[in-house]
Amino acid sequence: MRDYDAATAFLGEWGRFQRLVFFLLSASIIPNGFNGMSAVFLAGTPEHRCAVPRGANLSGEWLNASIPLELRGGQAVPSRCRRYRLAELANFSALGLRPGSDVELGSLEQEPCLDGWEYSRDVYRSTIVTEWNLVCEDDWKVPLTTSLFFVGVLIGSFISGQLSDRFGRKSILFLTMGVQTGFSFLQIFSASWEMFTVLFLIVGMGQISNYVVAFILGTEILGRSVRILFSTLGVCIFFAIGYMLLPLFAYFIRDWRMLLLALTVPGLFCIPLWWIIPESPRWLISQGRYKEADAIIRKAAKINGVPAPAVLFHTGEMEDWKPQQQQKAILLDLFRTRNIATITIMSLLLWFFTSIGYFGLSLSTPNWHGDAYINCFLSAVIEVPAYVIAWLLLRYLPRRYSLSATLVLGGAVVLFIQLVPADLNILSIALVMLGKFGITAAFSMLYVYNVELYPTVVRNMAVGATSTASRLGSIIAPYFVYLGAYDRFLPYILMGSLTVLIGILTLFLPESYGNPLPENFEQMLKVKCFRNGQQTTGTRSSKESPKVLVTPM
Repeated sequence: MRDYDAATAFLGEWGRFQRLVFFLLSASIIPNGFNGMSAVFLAGTPEHRCAVPRGANLSGEWLNASIPLELRGGQAVPSRCRRYRLAELANFSALGLRPGSDVELGSLEQEPCLDGWEYSRDVYRSTIVTEWNLVCEDDWKVPLTTSLFFVGVLIGSFISGQLSDRFGRKSILFLTMGVQTGFSFLQIFSASWEMFTVLFLIVGMGQISNYVVAFILGTEILGRSVRILFSTLGVCIFFAIGYMLLPLFAYFIRDWRMLLLALTVPGLFCIPLWWIIPESPRWLISQGRYKEADAIIRKAAKINGVPAPAVLFHTGEMEDWKPQQQQKAILLDLFRTRNIATITIMSLLLWFFTSIGYFGLSLSTPNWHGDAYINCFLSAVIEVPAYVIAWLLLRYLPRRYSLSATLVLGGAVVLFIQLVPADLNILSIALVMLGKFGITAAFSMLYVYNVELYPTVVRNMAVGATSTASRLGSIIAPYFVYLGAYDRFLPYILMGSLTVLIGILTLFLPESYGNPLPENFEQMLKVKCFRNGQQTTGTRSSKESPKVLVTPM
């Protein structure tokens, strides 16, 4: 009995139809790249200080001295959230007293910014921070904004697969594209921070759903060899292209509302794809819609210029291809034995801390030395070689050592940043970039490794559980960046330490490279400390590696 791949083998692997699907689905991921990281510029916090109203009746000297100095980064700089009490300063100014010589500034009473703030326009013309004064007592709202976007991502990752299973891959793909584009457009008209944040959460739901469904559709349409390329390099690199476009848009458009409009427009170019991208024939067959599946495959044959058989599928074959009822698994099955419980706990920690490192470094680009726009662009560019290296490592080297090496590399160089002298800014940025390279490469390998560790009956549940841990990490990551307001090196110390730690722990997981996928709990590989000196890794062979790879975003 033939399977679906054998029945459609006459189409070839890389014909015009496959190239069209490959590049159009990959291109549909581009808006995900700039929407996923847009908070870097939409919620950027410029330098600020307390505003002094024009009617304060202060001389020029007292106006310049109205803001107390505070120690920040080892330097005395004007306070962002305090000023000297203006009523006192006005009295001193009227009496002709001079600050510093006649009046000791350190003894004066201070007050909060009662008249608002003055913001520097050097980097941003306007952001949601300047729009709604999300500074000082309200600065907690900035990381919360980004965290709620990732809450939307968490919700979207739960519902996207179920919706596409119920209503079809193509319909949900374009529906979620519409959600992402439409609600991004509505954000332009936000009248309050609360309105903006709720809409941003919905954008997050659409963003991940679009990504997941495009991935599923591509892996179901494309042949086995092309599927590997699509799921590792295709979607990842096009995501990075979208990420690279973000600082380019932001550099020329420095008003947050106009920037959102510019980021919304590319989504409209996806509308014509409705008439080009087909529905998944596999999904149509699973729903009993055989004629539609037959028509799509015959059209693909025509595009590729190859003759199609008179009868593509036999009724008996198509019935056999329908998904069979499988034994139901529950979450507790991931903890049913000491071995699988250890693998699950270590996998959850691995996903959680790697996600914190990836998103923490990505969102912290404005805090690096130098130009925020160039830093963000470099952070996106470094992902391309990271994905290529990850793909090569997956093909030719053991999983444990590849993951551990990239994580330890990424975490260690981030830890070294605190040792770099303040005048060596370029070296500091280079270390952050190298850290981002290592963590990105590790992140892109995690799904593959995860899939190989678990037996068939709980594999989907394990991937779902670890993906949830990843989303929780992304929700917490903005608060790691937020800690930089108190100590510039603290986020790097925490992210670097946790990444190195989890990289070392990875060495205790079993090696799956070259082993067949386990079908039941008895076939699961053993955690290193449970092996009792018995080798279970088997012969390493790149030809025996799994044929379908999955991506982490």
